[in-house]
Amino acid sequence: MHSSDLIVIGAGPAGMAAAATAASLGLDVLILDEQPRPGGQIYRDVTRAAPARGHILGADFADGLPLVQGLESERISHVFGATVWKIDPDGQVAYSVNGRGAVAQGARVLLATGALERPMPIPGWTLPGVMTAGAAQILLKQSGVLPRRAVLAGSGPLLYLIASQMVRAGTPPLALVETQSRADFLSSLRYLPGALRGWRYLLKGARMLTEIRRAGVPRHSAATGLRIEGDSHATALCFTAGGKTHRIACDTVLLHHGVVPNTQAARSLGIAHHWDTRQQCFTPQVDDWGGTSLQHILIAGDGAGIGGAAVAEIWGRLAALRAACDLGGITLAQRDAQAAPLHRRRASELAARPFLDTAYPPCGDALLPADSTIVCRCEEVTAGDIRRFARMGCKGPNQAKAFGRAGMGPCQGRYCGLTVSALLARENGASLDDTGYYRIRPPLKPITLGELAAMEDMADAAE
Repeated sequence: MHSSDLIVIGAGPAGMAAAATAASLGLDVLILDEQPRPGGQIYRDVTRAAPARGHILGADFADGLPLVQGLESERISHVFGATVWKIDPDGQVAYSVNGRGAVAQGARVLLATGALERPMPIPGWTLPGVMTAGAAQILLKQSGVLPRRAVLAGSGPLLYLIASQMVRAGTPPLALVETQSRADFLSSLRYLPGALRGWRYLLKGARMLTEIRRAGVPRHSAATGLRIEGDSHATALCFTAGGKTHRIACDTVLLHHGVVPNTQAARSLGIAHHWDTRQQCFTPQVDDWGGTSLQHILIAGDGAGIGGAAVAEIWGRLAALRAACDLGGITLAQRDAQAAPLHRRRASELAARPFLDTAYPPCGDALLPADSTIVCRCEEVTAGDIRRFARMGCKGPNQAKAFGRAGMGPCQGRYCGLTVSALLARENGASLDDTGYYRIRPPLKPITLGELAAMEDMADAAE
């Protein structure tokens, strides 16, 4: 069994920053990450992609290079291609690599699991040719591939980033169909003073919009009634905007309406979560250092609340300082002195979030889909099924499993959980906190009996 002072799960900005900081403070660190190379989703494959496609991906993408370089320490051990499927409150972590299970023990465990793209269940979203905008960006980063004749639809600044990247790559989207409205923008103005503190984000967004306009990409705002046409694959996106019905023929539809914390690991540990009304998602309860109700477990980055790559990096460093102090590597005074500028930077980086979250809310039609729309893709459960379960007495997502297997497929509720909770809360007239979320149990990802047997073989060999 591998033992470390700190086990970091996830090698995105939070995980990489935490590992480098912890190692510099004298801790032995083990990184477990599913990808073959560090970077996470935001800096995916950055060491290869930045030199090859940096002119398309933008200058911010190269910010991941120093983080990767920071992992070059003798105190840091890397296990990439590792699927973590069980975490114990005492810091023991079970994972698999190449079909073989293994166990590691950490004095502290940092969950740096990042975010998931919020599912956008609209009619036709399960057709071939429909994917998330983030998935398209992964193709671009990792393989230099982009879909042609694509429409971008949904809400959020990420749509502008991907649209501008597509323009630079020579394959501009056919259209940008946005669901946020003028009323949303007017509501966001009360947060404008804070947003001006984060003026770099606003300037970056303005530049991307200018780039998109110059490329002649049509934009439609306040779009409602989005649906995707097609029999065997997507052939068009239909919607209403500006009092008119639109139909855009296409080969690919890229959907996006925000990201949400990936909370599966935290929930499996029984860490309390609360409903964040502004970001329309559940977030784990953590302190300013990423500390949780469990002594051995820390959470940092977007997995603790959506803030973006810069905030995730800062949060990872703060969590490492907390771990080093807890384990006697530095004193409390040293921790606080090193953390003070990080706390100030994080506050500055987060200043624009209320403005952005209010100006670009999730698509209402997808938060509470029409009855015929599939919400649980794994088990083909529709929104109408969930509403019917509520009328039959179903009060929460865990009961919904018994009523109709929602959340019991291979994704274990990652992509239907928020929608099922929202539908049940609305139908039952309850709050999201009272309705709750799926109860997550290990294994967090599907594993084989062979992987478990390999763990037993290793245990026998150690005796």
